[in-house]
Amino acid sequence: MFINKITLLLICPILMSLFKSTAVVSLFTFASRISGFVRDQVMVIFFGVTVLTDAFLVAFKIPNFMRRLFAEGSFSMAFVPVLNDIKATESKELLKEFIDSVAGTLISIVLVVWMLLEIFAPQVLWLTAPSWKTSDPEVFKEAVSWLRYTLFYFPFIVMVAFAGGILNSHKKFALPAATPILLNVSLILSVLFLRDNFEIPEKSLAIGVLIAGIVQLVVQVPALLKLGLFPKFKFGFRDEKVKKVMKLMIPTLFGSSVAQINVLLDTIIATWLVAGSVSYLYLSERLLEFPLGIFAIAISTVILPTLSRQFAKEDKEEFVKTMRWALNLGFLIAIPAAIGLAVLAEQVVVALFEYGKFTPDKTQMVSIGVMAYMLALPAFIINKILLPAYYSRKDTKTPVKIGIIAMFSNMGFNLIFVGILWYLDFYALYVGLALASALSGWMQTVMLYRGLRKAGVLPKGVIAWKIVIKITSASIIMAMSLYLLVNQFGNWSDLTWHGRLGCLFLCIGSGVLVFYCSLVAMKVKVKQMLVHR
Repeated sequence: MFINKITLLLICPILMSLFKSTAVVSLFTFASRISGFVRDQVMVIFFGVTVLTDAFLVAFKIPNFMRRLFAEGSFSMAFVPVLNDIKATESKELLKEFIDSVAGTLISIVLVVWMLLEIFAPQVLWLTAPSWKTSDPEVFKEAVSWLRYTLFYFPFIVMVAFAGGILNSHKKFALPAATPILLNVSLILSVLFLRDNFEIPEKSLAIGVLIAGIVQLVVQVPALLKLGLFPKFKFGFRDEKVKKVMKLMIPTLFGSSVAQINVLLDTIIATWLVAGSVSYLYLSERLLEFPLGIFAIAISTVILPTLSRQFAKEDKEEFVKTMRWALNLGFLIAIPAAIGLAVLAEQVVVALFEYGKFTPDKTQMVSIGVMAYMLALPAFIINKILLPAYYSRKDTKTPVKIGIIAMFSNMGFNLIFVGILWYLDFYALYVGLALASALSGWMQTVMLYRGLRKAGVLPKGVIAWKIVIKITSASIIMAMSLYLLVNQFGNWSDLTWHGRLGCLFLCIGSGVLVFYCSLVAMKVKVKQMLVHR
């Protein structure tokens, strides 16, 4: 008994520390999502949805693509484990030498890539928006100019990720988690205060991206100096530990690129469609990413270390229990969220975006894209839950292979769905891209699930299909109640902004209540589904 009490006293501070760190990261992630919505609102209110907003989004997607490859994805996953190993086993002097060598090696590679992108900016833009070269040469020329500004973001944000890895390894989570908010704030302020300084006001967005890169890096400096780990940039190509980081980066770099290539391919096709299609696609995706980012990534983040520990202990029973809990919770969140957002798509777009130059016809275009993307939401959430079952077992090859199949399938589905909608003379051809994402997403889900079943990782019955059917039934009841409630408020476009938000929150609250009561009436034990024991 005495030993158990001592153990509890030792473990409690660790658990509280983990909870506090997770809470801090979650809080700032949520704040980043909200500020991102405000950023998008400011953009469409002042500029509407035009070929020029398309031009900015294309110009920004390219450095974003590089950021997710070099910074958030492969580099962080390769750098942080090696950094933590050295921190735990070596002196601070050796840790500092390692940081200096990685910093010099990384920035030298990034600067070469960045300079090549700057030099060949017209050719890079042509690869992502080939139709503009002939159909809108002035827009193409302007987009090249904006791309050269936004590309400055790339080297800065890579170093931000580098600094964030160092701070996180020293349990300094708040600053790295809060840093993305600065991008949104920078873009908002640039639109509000710089737009009148340019002949084409949308250029202020590109300048805002450049400013954001500088600001995000500068705010990391005092924290690194305080730790005594501000890097001296040294070439470390021959350093064994640096080589280890680079070696670890290669498979993750390839894996990270699959999803990002899909995004770029969707953008390329959207540039061939009616002006504004890139912006419509972007805004629809943003409403998809909100529940995906908050719920799916949260579950995925929570279960990965648990699964890894259970796999290491060869505790298959507990491994399966964790996956059963996560999958059923995923369906509990994904199905009502998808159905609810599909029903409220138009009202959500009106409440969030229909102000200023964002007119009702734009609302119609975006809302139908949101409806299409909701077909993909459950698949994307379940994918985020299935992937940790592979990574926890150190199987990174299988998800990459499945991802490649899904990517090429998505390319084919894009052409098929856009072609069908074009043949039917449908007014929003970009919806075909959303439908293709949904179908390829579900295909990826099935392949990931079957792969785990075939490997004997997941047994039959790990998903409680009877409960999934009840969740779907409760979601349909919720949808019918929402449809009746929405019609009671008349035309939402005639309401004030606070009236729209008030009605939206009332609808969401009512929907959640109806959904919960329906589950209880069907004798679904919601509390047990929420809590993993």
